[in-house]
Amino acid sequence: MSGLKNSPFAKRLRASHREGEEEETPRRSRVNPIFGVSSTPALDSRSSTADSSGGPPSPIQGASSSRMRPKEYGDRFVPSKDTGDMRTSYHLMDDGGPSTPSKSRIIPTESDAQKEQANAIFNSILHTEVTPPSPHRPSSPTRPIASTSGAPPSTPTRKRLFTFGSPSRSNPNTPTRRLDTPTDEAYSMSPVRAESRQLLESPRRLPRSVCKTPYRVLDAPELADDLSQPRRLVEHKCAWVSKLCDLAPSNDTISSVSWVQKGTTLAVGTVAGRLHIYDATTLTLQRTYQQAHTQRIGALAWNTHVLSSGSRDRQVHHRDVREPTTRPFKRCTGHRQEVCGLKWSGQNGPSDGATLASGGNDNKVCIWDLRGSRRPGVGSSSGVAGEDGPADLPLWKFHEHTAAVKALAWDPHIPGVLATGGGTQDKHIRFWNVQNGTMLHELDTGSQVCNLIWSLTSHELVSTHGFSSTTAQNQICIWRYPTLNMVASLTGHTNRVLYLAMSPDGETIVTGAGDETLRFWNAFPKKEKNERERESKLDYGRLIR
Repeated sequence: MSGLKNSPFAKRLRASHREGEEEETPRRSRVNPIFGVSSTPALDSRSSTADSSGGPPSPIQGASSSRMRPKEYGDRFVPSKDTGDMRTSYHLMDDGGPSTPSKSRIIPTESDAQKEQANAIFNSILHTEVTPPSPHRPSSPTRPIASTSGAPPSTPTRKRLFTFGSPSRSNPNTPTRRLDTPTDEAYSMSPVRAESRQLLESPRRLPRSVCKTPYRVLDAPELADDLSQPRRLVEHKCAWVSKLCDLAPSNDTISSVSWVQKGTTLAVGTVAGRLHIYDATTLTLQRTYQQAHTQRIGALAWNTHVLSSGSRDRQVHHRDVREPTTRPFKRCTGHRQEVCGLKWSGQNGPSDGATLASGGNDNKVCIWDLRGSRRPGVGSSSGVAGEDGPADLPLWKFHEHTAAVKALAWDPHIPGVLATGGGTQDKHIRFWNVQNGTMLHELDTGSQVCNLIWSLTSHELVSTHGFSSTTAQNQICIWRYPTLNMVASLTGHTNRVLYLAMSPDGETIVTGAGDETLRFWNAFPKKEKNERERESKLDYGRLIR
């Protein structure tokens, strides 16, 4: 047998067995596919590896071992559903990206009153159902938690598991005490709480429907996004268009227009500071003030026979168009930048106590009284006097807006209430009480406010919008006052809506934009009477002649 062990065949056989054992040694260290850790190799393999290396591992081996180290993963992330932002926590965010503090109020693209009302009710019910119950709600009977102080363990006493007996009446949380009230939730068949059920069952006023499409669209060539050169008169019943004036030969541009309250007189202001008065019926020029202002006229407002003009020279001039003189009888200096908005309150003359509101590029709103009235505590300073007459100081000055104020509107239903709208950096509509100089409400519209006008038939406000950082822009919105709920949102313009007017009967509003279109909207239709009211024999008023 010794000869067989030392034979060449036996030596080759033993050598092949050694090579097989050396190849199996690294295969024993594998990565567990489930736990992600390396299984421990055999003791002989560690010793043989250490003997063969003869020292510490090389940098290459250390780098390879670090790359082979498995990654450690934590538990899955569970978002915190706090009560701060319910729509974000429960994935109910509107399309258009996350909201920021400056975009807290985003006007939807196609919104109506019913959808807004349904969304408000859904948010209220969701907040009521998800938040924990209030402390005044009766809590369910719970077992008191046993004290875990350092008492030695003891064998529990023998006690029956099923004991039939009346519960104690001293504890107010016992089922007997709770079930005595017929309004307890144990008797309720509704899946929601009592607060949500009361909200769903409460009567709600049905919102009125507004037609979302204009009943007429007219082309308005050269109606620019800022200033337009030629002006045309549009007769909406028959869609006739008449050209009133063209200042191209005089190298001038129209910057503002204003209709008189009653009549066909139209005032036109230019960039050069000229003031023209036209008769819209005959399309003739009645009067011209060549040097009405030293710079462009950005705003005009009528008060019967008094015409007020605001300019980039930071002044407001008042002229009586019945007088032959061209100089103003009063000047108002209260803005530090261009006057871009003017609006008179009421339909009577200044002698009847009408006040004027002015907005400027300095983000200020000034309230003026031509009678010279001043609020209590203000001295009798006459301001800066000029050669055209004495200057006047504002009765009130509001500083809350953070952008230029061009949109102004007096409430025809409540005396002394003024609505003002800010520009792109402000996006707010604010309501003021000019009798005591306080702010009543504010509304974040989410976009630039270009124009404001009140409805003559209902207590609602129309606003037109322009630039916005959201997807909704260039809209016409109708708001209900004083709740400030949206009644309707009208879309169609592709540029900011810089022009807004209302028909004398208060039913139709006309909007114009830089897309060179005029759109007519039936925003406030008349309420139709039923046949019984029309044919009532008790209506003696219709029989009187």
